[in-house]
Amino acid sequence: MSERGLGSLFQTRNRALAREIEVLERAVDMPSTVLLVGESGTGKDRLARALHDASSRAARPFVRIDAANLSDDLFESELFGHERGAFTGAVTAKPGLLEVAAGGTAYLDEVSSLSPAAQAKFLRVLQDRTFRRLGGVTLHHFEARLVVSSRSDLASLVADGTFRPDFFYRIDVVSVRLPRLAERPQDILPLARRFVREAARSLERPARRLSKPAEAALLAHSWPGNVRELVHVIEKAVLTAEDSVISPEDLPAGALGSPQALIETALEQRWTLAKLTDAYIQETLRRAGGNRTLAARRLGVSRKSLWERDKRRKA
Repeated sequence: MSERGLGSLFQTRNRALAREIEVLERAVDMPSTVLLVGESGTGKDRLARALHDASSRAARPFVRIDAANLSDDLFESELFGHERGAFTGAVTAKPGLLEVAAGGTAYLDEVSSLSPAAQAKFLRVLQDRTFRRLGGVTLHHFEARLVVSSRSDLASLVADGTFRPDFFYRIDVVSVRLPRLAERPQDILPLARRFVREAARSLERPARRLSKPAEAALLAHSWPGNVRELVHVIEKAVLTAEDSVISPEDLPAGALGSPQALIETALEQRWTLAKLTDAYIQETLRRAGGNRTLAARRLGVSRKSLWERDKRRKA
């Protein structure tokens, strides 16, 4: 197993999720199938990758399979591969994604999108741990660790008759439910700070940090797009910020909460009056389109006073 544990690769302060991550960490090097359930953007892809990177399979391939894009016509060819002449247009042999995954990790995203016929074929692979290329006779061993994800509650789909119960029981070995980001507010700022560092590196931008008012705005937002939305918000802020400190004006408008939401956050977080005042000033500046003269007039202070306070805040 990697010296970096799963807990360090996928950090959370949410107690319920942390307990599930601890269970998953104990199974990090086991061959058991892992099922990740959660809304779009909650971090299923990140957790699947973290599980792979924390395991002894880290040096082997991590292969993502988008089940939503696999029609029944493409399923066998894409997953199992095909031999030359297996169908019209198959001019060369091609290994499937399960073969490419080898001894690494095969990550099947949105498993609920598979048709009942595709579920049955995949079930046979999991039972026998073997498969044949389309048009081939040679048995290939499925040696990868399987991780699957779903936005839907699979147990409910089984009850509705739209998901095969035998396939569900085969993949529901170790399961983790990823809550919405709004359900784990204690993770918002640690994640945001981490994404700031990652975005600065990947975008080759100078080091950045979030101002207190910017953090307040992030806490006040409802995050309907979950972790994925937070990543995109931070990337845009890191890319467009002109200062080393990211202010609320640098955040996309949709990521800013209302003044009432900021006040509620301030009460919950026990902010000082100075911190709340800074948040209110930054929100007023945003609504004034960054026009300091207009913002100062609305705040009832001089433009110079507003500039001096902003300078002290950034110091």
